[in-house]
Amino acid sequence: MQHGAGKPGAPETAPSDSLAEGAGSILRQPKAVWATAGASVVAFMGIGLVDPILPSIAKGLAASPSQVSLLFTSYFLITAVAMLVTGFVSSRIGGRRTLLAGLALVVVFAALSGTSGSVGELVGFRAGWGLGNALFVSTSLAVIVGAAAGGSAAAILLYESALGLGMACGPLLGAALGNASWRYPFFGTAALMAIGFVCITAFLREQPKPARKTSLLDPLKALGHGGLASVAASAFFYNYAFFTILAFTPFVLNMTPYKSGAVFFAWGLLLAVFSVLVAPRMQQRFGSLKVLGASLVLLAVDLLVLGFGSHSTAVVATIVSGAFIGVNNTVYTELALGVSDAPRPVASAGYNFVRWFAAAAAPFLAPKIEEWSNVHVPFVVAAVTAVLGAAVVLVRRKALAQEAEELQPAHATEDGVSVFAG
Repeated sequence: MQHGAGKPGAPETAPSDSLAEGAGSILRQPKAVWATAGASVVAFMGIGLVDPILPSIAKGLAASPSQVSLLFTSYFLITAVAMLVTGFVSSRIGGRRTLLAGLALVVVFAALSGTSGSVGELVGFRAGWGLGNALFVSTSLAVIVGAAAGGSAAAILLYESALGLGMACGPLLGAALGNASWRYPFFGTAALMAIGFVCITAFLREQPKPARKTSLLDPLKALGHGGLASVAASAFFYNYAFFTILAFTPFVLNMTPYKSGAVFFAWGLLLAVFSVLVAPRMQQRFGSLKVLGASLVLLAVDLLVLGFGSHSTAVVATIVSGAFIGVNNTVYTELALGVSDAPRPVASAGYNFVRWFAAAAAPFLAPKIEEWSNVHVPFVVAAVTAVLGAAVVLVRRKALAQEAEELQPAHATEDGVSVFAG
């Protein structure tokens, strides 16, 4: 992909290297990368796992939709704050141990979630789950980027493939196990993450620790870079729209676990296909920033259709949103890793610290907004946030493209070594 900052006629683009070029090498990876990616699939399954069973949980624990939505809020609030800790921990105990610590926490708290006797207990256990997931997910991206054959291009595609597959399979697992009891999906996730723990133990060697340890403030300092701050701000607005769909729509559709699981499986399938196969080609042809801006606007339109259409239309709009979310996820990840001069793990931590706060806010605010108004307004608010995300990209497009191109040689060098090797 050619970077066009300052070149007449060239598309405006911002990432540091071509994802399209990385697609060819995505399947030729070491066992350690596949083990980490496989465990990542299960980690991302945990996000969408509760989608089909949200109404069942509300019924089983005699809770309101806004109370049950705290399952997402507590999970992502802890995840956001923990992003400041992940680099601090991994730079001291190593990437492998950090992954294993995260997996162990997920196993414990996912199993405890299945034993909950009240919605308060379940929310608390999900918070502990979020801490484990933060340690694992942020470190897994760094491990995959550092160890993958083909550099960051192939690594990002592999990571987004894991995200898409996990998002697609999570609702299926939740529906299959949740049809018998809302508790079973949590036990199932604990078992799968235990398998991931064994795979990481067997196939991933310890990564060298960096020469300079990461401080707790490094991710916040990284956000002082205008390019990374702009990407994080845009992603914050986008994530509010994203998680309105993920956490609020199941209550609006009000379907059985199997039907809801099928809807979100199709949604996740589109997310995976568009993030891995479609987004790189669109970026190569039109430029990353144009693709991102257009995809955010189309997501806003889709949200309005979802909010004001019939039940059948809402189902279709929910599934279609997966395409726009898949494109957005890939472009945002690439931008966050390539637009600043901070080491990629630090830049990723700062970026995720900002955007996960929106993921925590949307599941709580959407049902509250419905209580204060009607079922349409939460989708209008989400559509507005998607447009705001596009506006940030539009205002900052020239600076983002220029900064990414200037940093391309430095990031190319970084791709040649493990991100934990300093």
